[in-house]
Amino acid sequence: QVKKMIKDLIVRLLEEANEEAEQKGWCDTELSTNEQTRKEKTEAVESLHSEIDELEASIAKLSKQVSELSNEIKEMDEAVAKATSIRNEEKEKNTETIKDAKEAQVAVEQALQVLKDFYAKAGEATALLQQPEIFEKPYQGQQGESGGVVGMLEVIQSDFARLETETKASEDQSQASYEKFVEDTTVDKTAKQKDVEYKNNKKDEETEELGEAKADLESTQKELDSALRYYEKLKP
Repeated sequence: QVKKMIKDLIVRLLEEANEEAEQKGWCDTELSTNEQTRKEKTEAVESLHSEIDELEASIAKLSKQVSELSNEIKEMDEAVAKATSIRNEEKEKNTETIKDAKEAQVAVEQALQVLKDFYAKAGEATALLQQPEIFEKPYQGQQGESGGVVGMLEVIQSDFARLETETKASEDQSQASYEKFVEDTTVDKTAKQKDVEYKNNKKDEETEELGEAKADLESTQKELDSALRYYEKLKP
């Protein structure tokens, strides 16, 4: 009976030893797996934090650039509107000046013709009334007076002609400068608008990536926390 008891005790001790060995082997395996999991999840969390920081910085930079470009485009529109207003006023003034100069030239030309006809007829009429024995030379009318008035009107006519020519040249130059300014501004504005579109698209893409990264971080952090809690149960 004693032998049997000893034998049963030995068998039970061996079984317990085997169970302890199996338990220790399982724990060692679980600890090793848990350590690898904690390492991977910790690295993933750190990487996701870094990615999120970079995305947030890039999105902030893009937002600032878009804002600056939008302000520049607004300033361009205002500059073109102002230049257009000034150009229209200047064109209206030049057109009126040219019109007045042309009308003045016509009026002076008509006045000149009237004066020339008048002095010519006055000269002829006076010549018929001359007394040959009194006048040694034929009377030529009021030539001195006529020459002074006619000369003055011709100078005035020339001044109006020059005013018309100079105003036309100034108008053409101003119009050319305005058109070049509008053309250059339009080209610059188009480039900035395309840049705004590109940066907005990139910002939208990165905003979506940021949302995904934050979601990944949340789930990965939960997995890491779970692995840490499990480690607390596993460690001796």
